[in-house]
Amino acid sequence: MTVHSDTGRTILHRLLAHLLILLAVLGIGLPVQAKPPLVLAAASLQESLNAAADAWAARRHERPILSFAASSALARQIEAGAPADMFISADEPWMDAVAAKGLIRPETRISFLANRLVLVAPAGSRQAIAIRKGFPLARALGTGRLAMADPDAVPAGKYGKAALTALGVWPSVQGKVAQAENVRAALALVERGEAPFGIVYATDAKASKAVRIVGVFPPDSHPPITYPVALLKTVTSAEAEGFRRFLISRAGKAVFARYGFTAR
Repeated sequence: MTVHSDTGRTILHRLLAHLLILLAVLGIGLPVQAKPPLVLAAASLQESLNAAADAWAARRHERPILSFAASSALARQIEAGAPADMFISADEPWMDAVAAKGLIRPETRISFLANRLVLVAPAGSRQAIAIRKGFPLARALGTGRLAMADPDAVPAGKYGKAALTALGVWPSVQGKVAQAENVRAALALVERGEAPFGIVYATDAKASKAVRIVGVFPPDSHPPITYPVALLKTVTSAEAEGFRRFLISRAGKAVFARYGFTAR
């Protein structure tokens, strides 16, 4: 009886061992769902970056989670410890600020897009104004206000202030500025007819049927409008680097080109 009992236990142990090996093999073979990257991106990238995320997902990747705001607000979130994977700024200074605090992976930083600065008016407006040195923007505004993102912090507003200053117009309009939290909020003021003019990116104007471009600011009137991207030190998504590489690839830049951006 003892022999039979020991034999039975041996067989049972072998069966359990084989079962554990089989489960381990099956476990290794099971697909593991990748964690999608969380991307903090400038507000002006809304349509284009969503399209790029769709294109990435179409390649059988997890679709990135996108969070849009002014670059200044996003940089402050990162500095406060936001657990994100990637940052795309609408200017170099805010990326510099994050980098200076050791919050990005510097080897992943690259400027990959460029934009233009434009003056817009409501689509139904008949006002016309040519942008040149000393152009009469204050007179054109009348009692109205000039919609701009925060000229002291938000990239679009900073570019706008720089351009108006270079053209000798800023002193006459700075008291007429309707300050918005980001470039899309400034665009919305013009779309709703709450401001007769606004300063936004060319891509923002292209994305809206409710405004028209009055003029384009000379490129030499403001710093170059560039978009740097970088992975953050807090990156945890294994997909983040792949998505970053896609964005800066020829295929990725082609997506942004459809929305009016130029590649760098």
